[in-house]
Amino acid sequence: MQRAAAPPRVYYADHAPPPPEPPVRGRLWRVLGGISIVLSVVLVAGSLTAYGFWRRLDGQIDRENVEGRLGQNRPPKLNGSLNILLMGSDSRAGENARYGVEAGQRSDTTILLHISPGGESAIGISFPRDSMVQMPPCKRKNGSTIPAQFGMINAAFSNGGPACTWRTIESLTKIHIDHYVEVDFAGFKRVVDALGGVEICVPKRIDDPKAELHLKAGKQVVHGDQALGYVRTRYVLGDGSDLDRIKRQQAFMASVVKKATDKGMLTDPGRTYDFLSAATKSIKADDKLTLSVMQKLAASLRGMSAGKVRFVTVPVQAYPQDKNRVQFNQVLAEPLFKAVREDNKLPDPAPTPVPAQNKVQPVPPAQVKVGVYNASPTQGLAGRTAGQLTERGFKVVKVGTSKKKYARTQILYGAGAERQAARLAIAVPGHPPRAWRSAKPGYVYLVIGKDGARLRALTPTVPKMAGEIRADRDICAQT
Repeated sequence: MQRAAAPPRVYYADHAPPPPEPPVRGRLWRVLGGISIVLSVVLVAGSLTAYGFWRRLDGQIDRENVEGRLGQNRPPKLNGSLNILLMGSDSRAGENARYGVEAGQRSDTTILLHISPGGESAIGISFPRDSMVQMPPCKRKNGSTIPAQFGMINAAFSNGGPACTWRTIESLTKIHIDHYVEVDFAGFKRVVDALGGVEICVPKRIDDPKAELHLKAGKQVVHGDQALGYVRTRYVLGDGSDLDRIKRQQAFMASVVKKATDKGMLTDPGRTYDFLSAATKSIKADDKLTLSVMQKLAASLRGMSAGKVRFVTVPVQAYPQDKNRVQFNQVLAEPLFKAVREDNKLPDPAPTPVPAQNKVQPVPPAQVKVGVYNASPTQGLAGRTAGQLTERGFKVVKVGTSKKKYARTQILYGAGAERQAARLAIAVPGHPPRAWRSAKPGYVYLVIGKDGARLRALTPTVPKMAGEIRADRDICAQT
């Protein structure tokens, strides 16, 4: 696999002043259902406020401790976003026995749900199950170890369950994953039925005995068994490839999210609770996805509309050794992974206003000499922020770590650097510049506190991808 692109160049200067010490001021698979279930749950759950309801729902979730099986060299947590790994299990145990007998258990669909800081938007990234990848060593529940191997990505689940898939996706993307959720066939059906069915659009009549699927052409509402057959069928729709099926699954997920966030659902307490109860009975999750985490997540996403939910597929290309397999297209995939890793931008705020009485006119970024210092508990934050400033034309002369930690980020400047500080305040809004007597004349200092340094967005947080599907789109537009 190709290496990730090198980070932007950062300029260092040995003669730059030492780190400043400013005054302290104040102290689901065909999971298919997976992403749609989980995302719909957190969106709909925002309408529930009674603690008793939350407790009852929380008690229905099957949880597992996987922390000890994720390895020591995990990607660092870089921002306030939330990443949930969603897996659709094809287990034939229990209620799933009617779908045939197969040894073992695989993840039929793997999706990384990324929720931007502040709950501004969400994106579901599908990983084609036919992707050939390098998998790291994994620990099973019994303590035995599966050695590192090269193979299809869905083999990670059969090797070591959700923990192995979690570790594999982190190793491939370098994205820190916070939680996982697993959904099986029966659980998927329960959620669709609790919604009262989901609308789909079929380009032609379908009769597929293998998938137990019989549908007319055009728009229609499907329920449990029909919905399951629709997302499982592979050869009677499209070109029969896994990539084509993923597109159909993503369209279905979009319809689930749209239905779950419909005003009729959100304003009907009975329907809301029935939906959430069906969902929580249908999923398995890590034990860190606690009641308090779910409540905070639901609160942050309250008000998110279907139009802010997107679904994309990891860019792939043909795998030379086998025409039935694919491999990641690193040239296209790495920018997507990087955007998710470094998604530390909240909704674009207005630039920090400059006091009218001072009439300070900002200079161009190229005229700003800035030292960036990390005074937060997050490792590497100064370097990443310096790289982003360099990309925007600022002259970063020093990157360092402050001995003291501060709660709030501050922009400080020396004599003659007021206009330079004004420019930095536009790029890093929310932190009014202040003069600092100990600063070197002509220099500006960005001291990053616990509240972070979120740069003013220049482009969408996560770039648009070819073939992406939005949850508010016309369901017949892509059939």
